[in-house]
Amino acid sequence: MAMTMATNDAEPPLGFAVVDKESGWTSHDVVARGRKVFGTRKVGHSGTLDPGATGVLLLGVGRATRLLRFLTALTKTYTATVVLGTETSTLDDSGDITATHDMSGVTDDEIRDAAAGFVGSIEQVPPMVSAIKIDGKRLHQLAREGVEVERAPRPVTIHSLGVDSIDLAESTFSMTVSCSSGTYIRSLAADIGAALGGGAHLRDLRRTAIGSFTVDEARPIDDATLMSPATGLRDYQRVTIDAGVAADVRHGKVLSRDEASFVGTGPWVVCGPAGELLAVYEPHGPGRAKPAVVLM
Repeated sequence: MAMTMATNDAEPPLGFAVVDKESGWTSHDVVARGRKVFGTRKVGHSGTLDPGATGVLLLGVGRATRLLRFLTALTKTYTATVVLGTETSTLDDSGDITATHDMSGVTDDEIRDAAAGFVGSIEQVPPMVSAIKIDGKRLHQLAREGVEVERAPRPVTIHSLGVDSIDLAESTFSMTVSCSSGTYIRSLAADIGAALGGGAHLRDLRRTAIGSFTVDEARPIDDATLMSPATGLRDYQRVTIDAGVAADVRHGKVLSRDEASFVGTGPWVVCGPAGELLAVYEPHGPGRAKPAVVLM
């Protein structure tokens, strides 16, 4: 459901936008532009894309920014090209070359086998060029100062990794990756290169989906429109309640699962009789659920 930008006499803007970020923009640049497009300073995004990357970036506008963490948690899908034989300081084609390897003997089967070895639960060392904070400072800030620090591996999940095409003459292959939030595709490319006995870096990174939101419905930031909060949380189980229970939800009351037909493990998107999103609830002990966020 599309929503128009608020005027001075209207309700403040509220909802989510599916943006197709262009190369050269930081995620913060998109948020800054979104503040002008939607006429409010209350704009945030659900997961950083590198400046050189393109693709789906979900924006929350108005009170919907409080719900962004539920979008951040959704599975991400990417396409990218891996360049074998060359390592860089940033693990992608924006950095300086730090090492080269003769990988001319690598075969198609070896590439596919190496890629398949990363499917499942793995641990990744975050790249220095990332937004993670260590001792109060972001890694990319330290990297710009020429400082490299020890980074602990972090668990991530690669749900699927398909090798779409291989060009041995150019020492490249393209891949499609579906993964958990927090996965670094540039680190994945470097690790595949190492598994093949050499090194690699990433180029042409594009995020094609966040959950069910794909590039097919994404728009440039200047053409972006808002969908309702309930539509923005469409990947979660939806529970519709009557007016009586809605009053309890608006007051943040803990509910029994029977009161709102909470089924499964949650979280649950709780909507009123008219389909408006009231809150997101999560499990709270046996047979009960509590509000994680109350929107109305």
